[in-house]
Amino acid sequence: MPKLTHLDNTGKAHMVDVAMKEPTARIARAAGEVHMDQGATEMIRDGLVPKGDVLAVARIAGIMAAKRTSELIPLCHPIPISSITVDCTIADYGVSVEAAVKVLGATGVEMEALTAVTVACLAIYDMVKAVDRSAVIEHVRLLEKDGGKSGHYLRSQGVD
Repeated sequence: MPKLTHLDNTGKAHMVDVAMKEPTARIARAAGEVHMDQGATEMIRDGLVPKGDVLAVARIAGIMAAKRTSELIPLCHPIPISSITVDCTIADYGVSVEAAVKVLGATGVEMEALTAVTVACLAIYDMVKAVDRSAVIEHVRLLEKDGGKSGHYLRSQGVD
């Protein structure tokens, strides 16, 4: 069983010391979905949501959230992010969100990518809740990570 790096020898949570780790190029991609009724999806597609441009707000929310991940997740390091993209695509069921985060650093950016997706999905929900309170955020997941000691990870197709 792999060692949990956020626990010390006595089992107490601590922030991992990355001071001696060599900086490497690292990337992470994550995805999530907001499922909603067809009417709400069409309102987004047609730009008719009363609060404004849902996808633009979601992109900005995701980018802002990724930059603040270390303030939200207790044991994450603040890192100098090089690039963040948040893409929102209208689908039959609602909106698909994918985020990619890059850094040249001593620790990975999986949490930043997952935070970007989660907050973008929350922003979408906030924008459409007046027209569809039954909207659901689903399938937030890591798609890919690369860089660092653990190497490359690519999620298999589909949603588990």
